[in-house]
Amino acid sequence: MEYGYLNEILILFAVAAVVVGTCLHFKVPPILGYLVIGVMVGPFGFAIVADTEHTRALAEFGVVFLLFTIGLEFSLSHLIHMRGAVLGLGGAQVIGTTLIVTIIAGYLNLSLEASLVLGGIIAMSSTALVIKQLTDQVELHTRHGRNAVGILLFQDLMVIPFLILVSTPAVVNGGGAINTVLIAFAQGALALILIFVLGRWVLRPMFHLVARYRSMELFTLTALMIILGSAWITHQLGLSLALGAFVAGMMLGETEFRHQIEAEIRPFRDILLGLFFITIGMLFNIWLLPEIWQWVLLTLAGLIVFKMLFIFLLCRVAKWDLAVSLRTGLVLAHGGEFGFAILTLALAGGMIPNEYGQVILAALLISMGFAPLIIRYNGRLVARLMPQQAGDSKQTIKGRIEKTAHDLGNHIILSGYGRIGQNIAQMLKEEGFKYVALELDPVLVQNAVRAKEPVSYGDSTSLELLNAAGLERAAALVVSVEDPATALKILKQVRSANADIPVLVRTSDESHMQELMEAGASEVVPEALEASLMMASNLLFMLKVPPSRVLHKIRDVRNQRYETFRHLFPGGEVSTSAWVDNEAHMRAIELSKSSWASHHKVGELGLEQYGVKLLALLHEGQRISRPDANMQLCVSDTLILSGSPSALELAEKSLISR
Repeated sequence: MEYGYLNEILILFAVAAVVVGTCLHFKVPPILGYLVIGVMVGPFGFAIVADTEHTRALAEFGVVFLLFTIGLEFSLSHLIHMRGAVLGLGGAQVIGTTLIVTIIAGYLNLSLEASLVLGGIIAMSSTALVIKQLTDQVELHTRHGRNAVGILLFQDLMVIPFLILVSTPAVVNGGGAINTVLIAFAQGALALILIFVLGRWVLRPMFHLVARYRSMELFTLTALMIILGSAWITHQLGLSLALGAFVAGMMLGETEFRHQIEAEIRPFRDILLGLFFITIGMLFNIWLLPEIWQWVLLTLAGLIVFKMLFIFLLCRVAKWDLAVSLRTGLVLAHGGEFGFAILTLALAGGMIPNEYGQVILAALLISMGFAPLIIRYNGRLVARLMPQQAGDSKQTIKGRIEKTAHDLGNHIILSGYGRIGQNIAQMLKEEGFKYVALELDPVLVQNAVRAKEPVSYGDSTSLELLNAAGLERAAALVVSVEDPATALKILKQVRSANADIPVLVRTSDESHMQELMEAGASEVVPEALEASLMMASNLLFMLKVPPSRVLHKIRDVRNQRYETFRHLFPGGEVSTSAWVDNEAHMRAIELSKSSWASHHKVGELGLEQYGVKLLALLHEGQRISRPDANMQLCVSDTLILSGSPSALELAEKSLISR
């Protein structure tokens, strides 16, 4: 039996590992690396790998898994919350772009169906690239960031009708335009209803049943079966595989298993999606560039400039200021992965002529190459292009904050006014303390202002805005935002201007605790450790332990910065010790007759040289938390040690024999 295609896939994985590793080292989006690999190894490059049905079929499942995870994240409640940006800006952008491109394509003698598909390709931007870049730049929750996310949400939703259109055989073959389009959408609606019915009455109960067995193997197999089964249903109806996966993801996204499913599926998605982008690169005939470069540049300029200006105008119509409107346009002025997916199907079905496809493909590739730079410097570009308007926008925000905080002194500044920020504010009000809060969620700010709360829209990472909130006059600053990168940026700005103000920082767990303390936090409150402390203290109260003793215990743990809570015995299933060697783990070591340590004192162990701490000693049935250095160790004593996995290994060997 021949397995020639296995050789090709192995080559792709080997080259991908090297190139993607290089991209990550230089902080370049891996998507660009995958596209470059495709161009290099494909039939139009060095011809190392042939563009075969095997690689294409495998890569198509990358889009299937991508659509499934997009469906998981797609929430109707989230859509309603962002309806202005999603339905307003997003709807106008996709529909408007599609109509304009359709008219232009009509003049180039393309059919109505091909023109509509081409409009959908141009309308799409890269969800993965934009969200990652904005998150890294701490701009995801800014005004232009939220506008961009809203438009991307609608683009993701509109992928479905375009996939229906491009994957329906009658449409591809050019039969009766209006009738075939209506039939295609009717088939799509039938597929949606069928999957929703199965999901409501079969899949949800199935997951509840699977969860009872507490088997990750069974859980993952069930998730994969649902993804591929839903894709199979739509494929049997003559539609795309990705459509069924999207609907299945959207259906399961409303269940309590959403996050667990996403965690299990993500590795499959990332690997197969990488193959998809490689096959996209393989489609591009680089040798045609000398012949078509003028058309490529014209299409590229039209794509970037047109999308930027069109989104800018839509934001202005929605009454956003000039700076926010232009920044939103710059962030989305490129092609996207769904544009590639639609283009691939259109080329495979012959809907779009190959010579047109090569021009569009090249323009999309180059636009995604420029996208990370444009997104990264969108603020600087706006400041350079319209300095007056950019300054006015920031001055307006600064003026509102100054107005809110102008008569405050010895007050508290709250960075973030979500659930935690609001609870802190409530406690401060009850004790008579004044505060001012900075928040990036415009809906939340609007609701708080209506309730006469001292909350202003503003980015806490800006020192100028913190000063407007009265940083020099404030008694303390509380950073309650979730993102550790944002908290670190705030600390850096604050400590550059005020070295003395107490700063209390929230973090989800202890992983960033040391980094935040070194950056200048006065106190760091890790939610996971604080929750365990509260549960333990409540349990002690229930067990009739004297309240004074419990409170002393709580104070002692906090004074030690949760030191006793930060050391854990590793588990076999989810331990990360094989990958991360800087986490503090605990290990219990019982001494035997042959152990070197059983004949020596605690002070003679020399554990410090291995970077290991002795947390406790089990001696003659008693637990001694801080054993004296002169204490003689005995056979059957158990040492509770803390350190990294590799350090614990060395320490255990030294205790047994030297």
